[in-house]
Amino acid sequence: MSEIFPCNNCGACCKSIRLSTLTDWLDRGDGVCRHFDDTQNTCTIYENRPEVCNVRVMYEKHYQSQFNWTEFVVVNQKACDALLAQINE
Repeated sequence: MSEIFPCNNCGACCKSIRLSTLTDWLDRGDGVCRHFDDTQNTCTIYENRPEVCNVRVMYEKHYQSQFNWTEFVVVNQKACDALLAQINE
């Protein structure tokens, strides 16, 4: 599988980690990931990020039996759109 997840680096997932029990342990106290760089809108530990932050790893380890890659991307893009809308409210 050579396709990559089409992330636009909006930071919505990193700014909403308090919304999931899978990521709430990364909260720096304001709902934003403690590894998120607000000035660059990037992850400071991207190459060593937790599994839960890696769409490909999560797909391969937990969701591959439920979705094909294209379906999984669509589900994740919808989640991204919802998070971005919530942040922009």
